[in-house]
Amino acid sequence: MLKHELRRKYRQNRVHLERDEIETKSITLVNKILQIPIWDFFYFHTFLSIIKNKEVDTLPLITLLQGRDKHIVVPKVIGEHSMKHYLLTDNTGLRLNEWSIPEPIDGIEIPEKKIEVVFIPLLAFDKLGNRVGYGKGFYDEFLSKCDFETIKIGLSLFEVEEEPITDVHEKDIGLDYCVTPNQIYTF
Repeated sequence: MLKHELRRKYRQNRVHLERDEIETKSITLVNKILQIPIWDFFYFHTFLSIIKNKEVDTLPLITLLQGRDKHIVVPKVIGEHSMKHYLLTDNTGLRLNEWSIPEPIDGIEIPEKKIEVVFIPLLAFDKLGNRVGYGKGFYDEFLSKCDFETIKIGLSLFEVEEEPITDVHEKDIGLDYCVTPNQIYTF
């Protein structure tokens, strides 16, 4: 299946989700993350959810990471296809950008090479670990700057797409895991 078809399909699927359903599924999903062998690492990068897009709610994930004394890093869009990454602290001020993404106003910048685990937003994924995002290339650009051994974990409210994604490009970076409310997929 082509990426633009999957974007359309999964955006439509999200329309039907209610806020309480997203919250419940997000908590269930985060509890599954406890089963992944990532807890010896220290620097965890997560997106901050776009509420209007009905994304996985990352607040339970952030709470889990804080409870385990992990360094939490969040992105800020800079330019057309790139992001900077800032340590999330109690003093980090956030504001919505032009796409309604909560972002840090400023703070302690963390280099990509220091980040050990990345939680990635996505619309869809296939059995090979290929993912479909919003199509702007921010995460491919970011992940290409991370260490080769950085663990990449997709978070999805929906299960794996049975048909493979057919228009994967050489710059597309796949997942190591994808977590849904029902399952952990390993690639």
